[in-house]
Amino acid sequence: QVQLVESGGGLVQAGGSLRPSCVGSGRTFSSHPMGWFRQAPGTDREFVGAITSSGVQTFYASSVKGGFTISRDSAKNTVYLQMNALKPEDTAVYSCAGNPDGDYTYRDSYSYWGQGTQVTVSS
Repeated sequence: QVQLVESGGGLVQAGGSLRPSCVGSGRTFSSHPMGWFRQAPGTDREFVGAITSSGVQTFYASSVKGGFTISRDSAKNTVYLQMNALKPEDTAVYSCAGNPDGDYTYRDSYSYWGQGTQVTVSS
């Protein structure tokens, strides 16, 4: 069973940047596509982006496209979410998830999740 641990969230002013990371344990981690989701208070968990197991392809929600970049380092068993030009509406708990079965934008497709890291963007 793969376990995920996120870190790298925090408080930042609008226009700033953060790079949360997601470290995975387990031998199969590097062979799984990975996704990032976020959930703001009172809202459903929403898809942010995903990356293939090779790291060659990435996919993004339209709301973050151009501002967020997902990458992975197989040697470190880590997936990153580089977030630039942050806005107050980006405030949420960001979670990584692995091994989607089907639609990678759908949260219930994923087999395992991290605990999440809080990102707060002040105006």
